[in-house]
Amino acid sequence: MGDHFEKGQHALLNEGEENEMEIFGYRTQGCRQTLCIAGSIFSFGILPLVFYWRPAWHVWANCVPCSLQEADVVLLRTTDEYQIYSRKKVMWIYLSSLNSAVDLTPDHPLITDEECIINRAIRKPDLKVRYIKVQKIRYVWNNLEGQFQKIGSLEDWLSSAKIHQKFGSGLTREEQEIRRLICGPNTIDVEITPIWKLLIKEVLNPFQSVKLHHLVESHNSITVSVCGRKAGVQELESRFLVPGDLLILTGNKVQMPCDAVLIDGSCVVNEGMLTGESIPVTKTPLPKMDSSVPWKTQSEADYKRHVLFCGTEVIQAKAACSGTVRAVVLQTGFNTAKGDLVRSILYPKPMNFKLYRDAIRFLLCLVGTATIGMIYTLCVYVLSGEPPEDIVKKALDVITIAVPPALPAALTTGIIYAQKRLKKRGIFCISPQRINVCGQVNLVCFDKTGTLTRDGLDLWGVVPCDRNGFQDVHSFASGKALPWGPLCAAMASCHSLILLDGTVQGDPLDLKMFEATTWEMAISRDDFHTKGVSAHVMVVKPCKTASQVPVEGIAVLHQFPFSSALQRMTVIVQEMGGDRLAFMKGAPERVASFCQPETVPTSFVSELQIYTTQGFRVIALAYKKLDTDHHTTAWMREKVESNLIFLGLLILENRLKEETKPVLEELISARIRTVMITGDNLQTAITVARKSGMISESQKVILIEANETTGSSSASISWKLVEEKKHITYGSQDNYINIGEEVSDSGRERSYHFALSGKSFHVISQHFSSLLPKVLINGTIFARMSPGQKSSLVEEFQKLDYFVGMCGDGANDCGALKMAHVGISLSEQEASVASPFTSKTPNIECVPHLIKEGRAALVTSFCMFKYMALYSMIQYVGVLLLYWETNSLSNYQFLFQDLAITTIIGVTMNLNGAYPKLVPFRPAGQLISPPLLLSVIFNILLSLVMHIVGFILVQRQPWFSMEMHSACTVQNENASMLTIYPTVPEKVGSNGAFTSFENTTIWFLGTINCIIVAVIFSKGKPFRQPTYTNYIFVLVLITQLGVCLFILFADIPDLYRRLDLLCTPVLWRVYIVVMLTFNFIVSLVVEEAIIENRALWMRIKRCFGYQSKSQYQIWQRDLANDPSWPPINQTSYSDMPGCGNGVSYSNPVFESNEEQL
Repeated sequence: MGDHFEKGQHALLNEGEENEMEIFGYRTQGCRQTLCIAGSIFSFGILPLVFYWRPAWHVWANCVPCSLQEADVVLLRTTDEYQIYSRKKVMWIYLSSLNSAVDLTPDHPLITDEECIINRAIRKPDLKVRYIKVQKIRYVWNNLEGQFQKIGSLEDWLSSAKIHQKFGSGLTREEQEIRRLICGPNTIDVEITPIWKLLIKEVLNPFQSVKLHHLVESHNSITVSVCGRKAGVQELESRFLVPGDLLILTGNKVQMPCDAVLIDGSCVVNEGMLTGESIPVTKTPLPKMDSSVPWKTQSEADYKRHVLFCGTEVIQAKAACSGTVRAVVLQTGFNTAKGDLVRSILYPKPMNFKLYRDAIRFLLCLVGTATIGMIYTLCVYVLSGEPPEDIVKKALDVITIAVPPALPAALTTGIIYAQKRLKKRGIFCISPQRINVCGQVNLVCFDKTGTLTRDGLDLWGVVPCDRNGFQDVHSFASGKALPWGPLCAAMASCHSLILLDGTVQGDPLDLKMFEATTWEMAISRDDFHTKGVSAHVMVVKPCKTASQVPVEGIAVLHQFPFSSALQRMTVIVQEMGGDRLAFMKGAPERVASFCQPETVPTSFVSELQIYTTQGFRVIALAYKKLDTDHHTTAWMREKVESNLIFLGLLILENRLKEETKPVLEELISARIRTVMITGDNLQTAITVARKSGMISESQKVILIEANETTGSSSASISWKLVEEKKHITYGSQDNYINIGEEVSDSGRERSYHFALSGKSFHVISQHFSSLLPKVLINGTIFARMSPGQKSSLVEEFQKLDYFVGMCGDGANDCGALKMAHVGISLSEQEASVASPFTSKTPNIECVPHLIKEGRAALVTSFCMFKYMALYSMIQYVGVLLLYWETNSLSNYQFLFQDLAITTIIGVTMNLNGAYPKLVPFRPAGQLISPPLLLSVIFNILLSLVMHIVGFILVQRQPWFSMEMHSACTVQNENASMLTIYPTVPEKVGSNGAFTSFENTTIWFLGTINCIIVAVIFSKGKPFRQPTYTNYIFVLVLITQLGVCLFILFADIPDLYRRLDLLCTPVLWRVYIVVMLTFNFIVSLVVEEAIIENRALWMRIKRCFGYQSKSQYQIWQRDLANDPSWPPINQTSYSDMPGCGNGVSYSNPVFESNEEQL
């Protein structure tokens, strides 16, 4: 209904972004609204409930379509596969509410400048602004462009020159007030929902859990220094900040209350809150360029190196020539990086996991069953001539019996227990519903450095080079110092280390490199003066024991920080009393591309391969001399990074973590695919994959190289077999190279693996998209991947119906961690918000633990679902049988079954822990699967038969009489001697239930059957610990069964009277036990021999020719039958048939088509 719109009635919000939505304009119509109010009253509140669940229906019922410009209500629809609707009211902001000394008029200079979105949003002449608020973000109506636009950020189109010119002196008080009113406060508020509202929301959203975390407590109460254009510097509470304000950063250890772009001075920042990695990051000022290009794209370097993000800590602020460190506020409130993370927690990606969708479907089936029961009840009681009020009560009772209200809670308890067990292991979770998704993971991506390998790098040696090529390796193990020269100077100065409280801190690689030089670090004094250089710069000096070093020290004048996208960093330095130099450090291939070709040894590629194939991490160094005439800030990065002289290679050992190999072997033996995604060298990654067991010795590695279109030749892709070679080793330093014994290869189906670089992945995605799924099916190593490419790769795996886990150290993996179904960040921070799961233990042992707990939680959810369904059906069948005699269970009988039996079982049944071994198959991921449905239907039918047999047999007993309401034995030893006590039928209990032999029989059968079903459905191996290890549950079952048998066989009149039961002969009680025992044996045999017999179901699948519909399994079958795959030692071009674009497949994200058992 919401799809037919004229121009102006429909638009896109956040076009091209992750949270893109369609927006439709509507106007409320009075007569429609009146009819809806009347409908709400006459439906006793059911209509508002429907509107709550279906906001689109609410809008369509109350409003008529109109243009967005005239709309007072908008309907939003996400553009992803979920198509989720939400309704928002259009609100107004009035500028007349400003307490400004300036009298604002429509032609005031502050308002007439329509360069910024804020002024375009002000409607003239009445000076008011239309806006909507969606997921904590404000969107104002742009009168000039006729669309809603996000507010609370500086415009992206601004050039660096414009930022310096327009905001370099700060804002006036009037500008601040207008922006404050329109943009809203700079706060990240997470409201504590009142209990009553929380209860209502939980009832209205039965399959959600509360995910409220105190992540932003200190954010809104920071005092900052702000420079105004006329007012000068003043102290201000951070909640009053607006985009465009000029911040003055003073002192150290400052928490950033907003996102800001640095325009003067430099800062060292701890971005651990965002990345999970507490390594200091250097931020440089945004250079003032004449170009009108937007500031974010003016350079190939990542713009984030100029941005101070909200929530990060400024460890050190260093002023430049102007004497102050200044930053322009970029974004405030929920628009900031921290705000975005908090929003991702408050509004997580929809969990379209089949379990929850199927649960809703099953609930609807139960509602249908209840409707049939209601019709049956109405017919029976109307024909019996019962009063109308009793008929309505009985009919409504059937709904509460057939549809178990505790089902959502029961499905959640398994997750809660799993979360507690994970917390004990140091694994923290901010999205509990994803624990169930962990049980379906069948592919895990790992970052290499810091995840599979140790964080700490050992400096193995350095390979200097000169005009004649590479020289002998200088090993640092000998303790001999590196001779003075440009290479030594590069190692001493080309880094991002800082001096904090007398301690050198920074990236572990930089730290190892600097320590190897034995130099010292200090801050220059006030008497340090060099042309174009301020005092208080970082200076590195040779230690006192060092000899033959002709310079006093080296001052680090300017840094171009390391960027994973650029794969390099550069510094400009000044030798004291010597030359001004530039040093570069980075990935060898990247650094070599900036060097003069004649300075790069001809053996560069082969020399590099020697080390990378042995698993070493290799860094290249280069340098050049600079003119001293220029100010350091006047140097453009492009100019500095050209015509360099190649210096040599730095060789670092990156050893595997002890836990890596056993964990990968465990995952592979469980048939869970393992993939490496790293920013490191391809050869190093291949060696680490072999060493870790990700690729066994018997399996081949095929290297894929893809190149972009160049000149007349089209894009190409080549396939080369990587052959193992015996490499030259140096001394006894090759311990890392030796490959130990591998796990047996019986569980692996693939005999080859693809390895490729980020560049090749990009080219394949662009020019060979039809080959991409084929590459991904066997792609195991992805090297030199940028953060964006990591996210893309995870998404491509999801498109193939894999349930993807991603494990990384949080540094460059944030996007991939968020994109994956299960993101696990290895961080010491307990509440890292970079991913759904965070492990305090910095190794990959958490991955199998998480999968085991996920599988256990998933199986527990199924157990509880089956149990709750059976419990409700047992009660439903019993009550409908009693309704036939216009009878029912009493309040105390219902209470005993609901509280004493079902509730306690529901709480304790889920306590089984995860089974310690990962088996090579996953639990079912959906409720609507043949084994589960068969189990539920069979047990319902079995219970139905038992109840009907008991109901009919009791009426045919010789002692049964409609007018006799007690048949107890006088002497227990003589069951044949009966004393019959005639009594008048008595109406007992507030619900009007009659005591009868049918009631007593049905109640005992139903109550004990609930205990039997709990035993049958409580699963142990292979996903959960055996049931007997759940001592509390076993004790509960024994106690409950004992109490029920005691009530059954005890002749205590007072107890029977309170429970509205009648005494029956002992022989009949034995019959009840026999019926229940028969039910238990049949149910157990069927459950174990058929329902849980995986081999039987696999044979049935083969007999019927069933094949999985998962995309990756379809591709695997196709490739297995393709004799030409994989191509080896071949090259293909994009203009060749069958190599270009042409594949199309959807991204189901949390939904898999794979039918599992």
